[in-house]
Amino acid sequence: MAQNLVAGIPISTGIAVGRAFFVNRGLRGRLPRRMVRKEAVQSEIDRLRAAFAEAEAQLLDVRERVPPELKDHKHIIDSHLMMLKDPNLFGAAEKIIGSLAINAEWGLEKAVDELEKVFAAINDPYIRDRMQDVRIVAEQVQTRLLGERKDIQAMEGRAIILAHDLTPGDTIGLNVQKIMGIATTLGGKTSHTGILARTLGIPAVVGVESLEDAAHDGDLVIIDGLKGKVLVNPDEEELTQYADLQHQFEDYHTSIVRSCQLPAETIDGYRMQVLANIELAEELSTVIDNGGEGVGLYRTEYSFLNRTTLPSEEELYEEYLNLAATIAPRRVTIRTLDMGADKFMSHFGPVDEPNPALGLRAIRFCLRHRELFKTQLRAILRASRVGNVSMMFPMISGLKEIRRAKSLMADAQAELKAQGLPFNAQMPVGIMVELPAAVMIAEILAQEVDFFSIGTNDLIQYSLGIDRTNQQVSYLYQPLHPAILRSIKQVVDAAHQTGIEVSLCGEVASDPFCVPILMGMQIDCISLTPKAIPGIKRIVRQARMEECVNLLKQVLHCRTVGRINRLVTDTIFQSFPEELSFYASLLDTDDMGG
Repeated sequence: MAQNLVAGIPISTGIAVGRAFFVNRGLRGRLPRRMVRKEAVQSEIDRLRAAFAEAEAQLLDVRERVPPELKDHKHIIDSHLMMLKDPNLFGAAEKIIGSLAINAEWGLEKAVDELEKVFAAINDPYIRDRMQDVRIVAEQVQTRLLGERKDIQAMEGRAIILAHDLTPGDTIGLNVQKIMGIATTLGGKTSHTGILARTLGIPAVVGVESLEDAAHDGDLVIIDGLKGKVLVNPDEEELTQYADLQHQFEDYHTSIVRSCQLPAETIDGYRMQVLANIELAEELSTVIDNGGEGVGLYRTEYSFLNRTTLPSEEELYEEYLNLAATIAPRRVTIRTLDMGADKFMSHFGPVDEPNPALGLRAIRFCLRHRELFKTQLRAILRASRVGNVSMMFPMISGLKEIRRAKSLMADAQAELKAQGLPFNAQMPVGIMVELPAAVMIAEILAQEVDFFSIGTNDLIQYSLGIDRTNQQVSYLYQPLHPAILRSIKQVVDAAHQTGIEVSLCGEVASDPFCVPILMGMQIDCISLTPKAIPGIKRIVRQARMEECVNLLKQVLHCRTVGRINRLVTDTIFQSFPEELSFYASLLDTDDMGG
């Protein structure tokens, strides 16, 4: 058996076997904390400023040396550069040092802790994971304050990269051809480490809390990017087992990518569109390479984060126009801002909400700050002239919100027309259905819009009353819960009875055990992470619509989630024995069915 087996979050699939090379280790617990004399406070502030300046200079240098395979990810470095200038980080640390008369390292640590409290209250996992980037930036500064920097160029040959967390400079400073796999102590599914690993096709596991105790430089390590495991110094039996699994995965991945450009059409002729969820225009090449038929969800929050000024209409227009023109003639659906004041850099005054997830966010926030909303609406409308753009509003709970949002859109259209700026007057407008309230009145809301997009991640959390990131209740996060399935079907039926299209985005769309049920409901399209598209499209092509409808009928008669999970697991494996035999070797029984 392996000397150590530690678990984390799989963020980039695959298996890697190699020797460990530690890039960096965590600083927490090693940072000096001391009071300083009043006359020494300015010296500590000067040390802090110098460390921030050094970190900024190093990132600017790295930005100029980005290798071709990572050129689309310069935005990560840009975001870290903006964080280095963010008053919520540097300014807060400076004030803490001055008010408490403490050393620079301790002051910066306290500033990061305060920011972490704000981020912890954010419901959106994508936004919440940005805290990882704040920590990374802060640790770059801390290493300079401590005088600790490891020469990553010292790595000889190919290796498994282990780290507390990876900065863009760490990754780019290495020869990417030498990186066999990645494991980090910090990180989440949407962290920049995950984005880079998926871009490079490198197996990666993040959030491995005990990694730094379990492994050392030179250890033989297996990265299991399928189950999220890291094995340190495995025995011969484990090495053989994982060598076989590695070959299986590579064969499987090659086969699904080879056919990913084929349409998602069942054996008996049912056609379902398979689109992608993205947050950056740079991801479009990944969408196309994986057979995506368009973008079903473009998250617009990134452009508003980690900056000291709000983006202008021209900036947003250029971003959306580039997105639409690049993916054309494929469709792209742009979601308006899904965030609250707690995520901005102090543009809207102090934020004091006990529960931001249920507070002034998404469409509520936009309707409160109409000029900000109008700026984004005008930019989307102007980009719609390409002809393939749709727009949707998030977190709709009732009719009034839709009508107020559409009224502001009409005002924006009138302004653009008066200015002679072209736009598509027939641009489709839809809503995200992610609140139980919207489900209950779906037939009413359907009469106001051109399409629905069901956001299952939030719908499940709000319907079941659980936070899936809370380990105490995460077991209750069940996509195949009878209430969730009935809610989705109710929305689909309401949409089709009104004659509008309905799509579904969220993790359910990339779950092979859920997709046949969605097909049975006759959902028009699903939108998922680009890397999951090839496998899901092949599931669709091997299915028969009649069997999916029968499965749905059986599922809707089940009273418990346990019974549904067992039924779905048994049925799916019988229907797709060849396709899912690979999944059987990867998934534990308790994990099946989402």
